[in-house]
Amino acid sequence: QVQLEDSGGGLVQPGGSLTLSCKRSGSMYRTNYMGWYRQAPGKQRELVAQLFSRGFKKYADSIEGRATISRDDVRDTMYLQMNSLKPEDTAVYYCNARGQPNFEEPEADYWGQGTQVTVSS
Repeated sequence: QVQLEDSGGGLVQPGGSLTLSCKRSGSMYRTNYMGWYRQAPGKQRELVAQLFSRGFKKYADSIEGRATISRDDVRDTMYLQMNSLKPEDTAVYYCNARGQPNFEEPEADYWGQGTQVTVSS
């Protein structure tokens, strides 16, 4: 069974940096993409960044130029490095993976439990 464990959140001052990690356990027959979403209090969950299987990367306009999504296939871990953090980046960040767990089952979305990022002085 595929499981995602995200970590690395915390309290950081405006202008600071943070790197989130998402460790995947359990194998997947096919991974379409992996990514990060965030949800601030009272708001809907929104896409932050995605990394597609062929290496294409997509970023939300709000974080473009301030974040880098990457993946270490040896460690089966995805990262989101964020720089120049702003108070409006405060949210719970969730890692996501979409793919087939095996060739018999359909595609599905998998989620981490979430890690809190707070940007405040």
